[in-house]
Amino acid sequence: MKVLAHNKKVSHDYHILETFEFGIVLKGTEIKSIRQGKFSINESYVTITKDFELMIINMHVSKYDHGNLFNHEEKRKKKLLAHKHTIKKLEQKLKLEGLTLVPKRVYLKDGLCKVEVVLAKGKKLYDKRQSKKSEDAEKRIQKALY
Repeated sequence: MKVLAHNKKVSHDYHILETFEFGIVLKGTEIKSIRQGKFSINESYVTITKDFELMIINMHVSKYDHGNLFNHEEKRKKKLLAHKHTIKKLEQKLKLEGLTLVPKRVYLKDGLCKVEVVLAKGKKLYDKRQSKKSEDAEKRIQKALY
């Protein structure tokens, strides 16, 4: 498994409750750009459409360098591959509990592009400060031990 991108802001901005692995539907030039590492998932999020499909929005994939006239759009909505019962379960949690779906990692697994999506709840500002304080305290303890 080769990790191509990691969204580090997810663990800072959200309380992670559950993780899922989904395949992603890509065009030929998109997968070539992704393999070159020319994409970003920092501002992206996942939504559920009326047809019970998962779509990743705002995932920026740069145009392929050696592409021609038929190159892809850079911020095209991309479909995620998931079972219907998984999507329905996620939709219930999103509506009832006010949670969100955020992509955390993009990686290649057996030659296929996969996205790790987390079901998360947004942190408040004081939660972020508290997390930062506890991380700093752990670092000081580890430094004192060694």
